[in-house]
Amino acid sequence: MNNEPVHKVLINRKMLLAMIPLSERTIFNLEKRGEFPRRIALTSRNVAWDLAEVDQWIEARRSNNIPATRPGLTS
Repeated sequence: MNNEPVHKVLINRKMLLAMIPLSERTIFNLEKRGEFPRRIALTSRNVAWDLAEVDQWIEARRSNNIPATRPGLTS
């Protein structure tokens, strides 16, 4: 059994938005629906995300092979 401490890398909002080209509102809505990693409250005014969880979310999107569609558009 490995008893080494696990060090998480946290990213702030600015870094998250540089990685994920979505608006803050869209990310918040995805979080509320459980479709995006939850933010971690560091203080009452500062939040962060676990980089490993965000990377896993990106990889899941990359590997699901579902074509992007826009609501209201039909082929």
